[in-house]
Amino acid sequence: MRGAARLTLTAAAAAFVWLAAPAAGAQPAAQGGYAQRFAALCAACHGATGRGEMAGTPALAGQHSFYAITQLFLFREGRRANEAMTAVAKTMTDQDLRGFSDYIGTLAPVPAPPPATPPDAARMTRGQTLAQQFKCTMCHGADLSGGQQVPRIAQQREDYLQMTLREFRSGKRPGYTMAMVEALNGIPPEDLDTLAYYISRYPGPSAKAAGK
Repeated sequence: MRGAARLTLTAAAAAFVWLAAPAAGAQPAAQGGYAQRFAALCAACHGATGRGEMAGTPALAGQHSFYAITQLFLFREGRRANEAMTAVAKTMTDQDLRGFSDYIGTLAPVPAPPPATPPDAARMTRGQTLAQQFKCTMCHGADLSGGQQVPRIAQQREDYLQMTLREFRSGKRPGYTMAMVEALNGIPPEDLDTLAYYISRYPGPSAKAAGK
């Protein structure tokens, strides 16, 4: 319970940064230079459009501002372990956290590159079953687009999803509550990869409807 309470307080602190009124005369993030700062500081790993090609690096395109600011806060405060991100986030002021996250929130979702081979139908079906069984859509939405503190996971990088799911299952990855740890507690490790496979190739509601 103590760990869960600490994580809840961390999320609450990040929410405070988000909700704090901008300083007098502050400009909207995109107009205040954060588009240029993102290009200079973040694009090398995350891509100019928010979807880069670096292995193990999440796509930020289509991500929510509230989620982004919370993660930047966790990195800055040493609550999430990633040497590169911690080094970057430690240089950020509260206004920077807000500015970068506001800009990230303006990045439109970028579809995943077409796979070299068509998705395995049986594995996609199994992944969809797992997503329903472990209630992924309950928090992340029917289209896996998330909202507020819940991340967009539809068509996220497969390698990043694999890593993240494993870290949540082991308790290594911090969250706002124990919800992710509890949700993944009963899932076999091999099914985590199938779930990541499905989510990273998620076709979207319209594509699924067309395929019926």
